[in-house]
Amino acid sequence: MHLIITDAWLARSRAIHLSGARLVLAGFAIAIGLVVVAASLYHWVFLKGAREGWPVIGTLVRLMVKDEFEQRDRFMRENLDAMARKLGEMQAKLLQLESLGERVSGLAGVGAATPDLRKAPGRGGVLVEGRPLSVETLQATLAELDRQSGESEGALMLLEARLFEDRIRKMMVPTQQPVPTALVGSPFGWRIDPFTGRSALHTGLDFQADPGAAIVAAAGGVVVTQEYHAAYGNMVEIDHGNDLITRYAHASQTFVKKGDVVKRGQKIAAVGTTGRSTGPHLHFEVLVQGVHQDPQSFLAAGQRLPDTLARATPHAGLGAQGAIRASPAGAQR
Repeated sequence: MHLIITDAWLARSRAIHLSGARLVLAGFAIAIGLVVVAASLYHWVFLKGAREGWPVIGTLVRLMVKDEFEQRDRFMRENLDAMARKLGEMQAKLLQLESLGERVSGLAGVGAATPDLRKAPGRGGVLVEGRPLSVETLQATLAELDRQSGESEGALMLLEARLFEDRIRKMMVPTQQPVPTALVGSPFGWRIDPFTGRSALHTGLDFQADPGAAIVAAAGGVVVTQEYHAAYGNMVEIDHGNDLITRYAHASQTFVKKGDVVKRGQKIAAVGTTGRSTGPHLHFEVLVQGVHQDPQSFLAAGQRLPDTLARATPHAGLGAQGAIRASPAGAQR
């Protein structure tokens, strides 16, 4: 394409030759310029008409704003409905949690002490469409849900503390057999003394085992005695709290010392025949408030031992001779 440009008096002229590529670029530039000019003009006219309230422009603006508000409101409504459904699921889970907490509180024996874990009232009725859910209503429901979850958390923490306390108390009751797999030789009670041949009270249980067999703590506690005694031989005593003590006698050697904290099942000594003994065995005693009790009742009671301990009396299992105090000097092997 050739373009010839001349002035008004045809005194000067200029020829411009446009090839295919230059022609395309020129057309593209002209199109861009027209679009920019049209957009600027439309923008100026539209803004001026909107500010001054031109009839046609004002109507278009109101329609556009109304449509935008409707879209935004529809979007918020959909989000609110989704949040409301999620909130309903959370409320249902909270009710299940409260029901579970109520059952656990009954098992823990603290049902009367945890009024926060009350049973939720039943709800229902005919569905009647009401006003749409608002943000304020949703916020109020969330606040109520947060309050209820806080109450449930406090009640469950109380249950956890009570269950932990019960577990610790059970761990401090001598239910673990001190010599695993060993057989009981001489039971607790009256018998013929192997040294004197006369009737005497045997204040514990004898567990027959090979020399060197492991002796473990029947429950957790603190070692209060570790010494050699003429009657008991190498002896260990463990205090489990609540005036409950276990005694382990005739050991060949001991692996703990006074003041050590031991746990249930921990190895504390080895079977031997030291002291007043006719052969290798463990003499095991349980004392409540300084009074000998039948260890078999503790070993066999299992989960019922807290009640057994609560019912124990200074004369339990001792017959007509009355209470035998914890003094090692009065012990009969």
